[in-house]
Amino acid sequence: MTVFAALNGALAVALGAFAAHGAGPQVKSLLTTGAHYQLVHAVVALACAVWPARDRLIVIAGWLAGAGGLIFSLALSAIALLSLSAMGAVAPLGGLLMIAAWLLIGYAALRTQPPLA
Repeated sequence: MTVFAALNGALAVALGAFAAHGAGPQVKSLLTTGAHYQLVHAVVALACAVWPARDRLIVIAGWLAGAGGLIFSLALSAIALLSLSAMGAVAPLGGLLMIAAWLLIGYAALRTQPPLA
C-alpha cells in the first residue's frame, strides 16, 4: 500500500501542476479538483499504511482511500481532457470509496478506544 500511495501522490502532484501551468481555463477546475482529492487520499492511504496498530479495517480503508481518490481523479481528468462525459457516472464511485475509507477509519478508531469510566 505504501508504494501505491506514493505513486498516487506523485501522479496527483503532476496532474495539479499540469492544471496550474498547462491546462486551458475550461478544464483547469476539473483537473485541480481531481488532483486535490487524489493527493489528500494518497496521504490518507499512506497514513493507513503506517498506522501503528495493523488493524485489518485500517488496511482496507487505506486501499479504499487510495483507489477512490485515483478513480475520482481519473474520471474528472477523462471528462476534462478527453470530453468523456460518460465518466461523470464513474466519479461518484470514487467518491463512495473515499467516504467508505473515512467511515472505516472512524469505526476502527472507535473500536480501539478504551471505554470511558
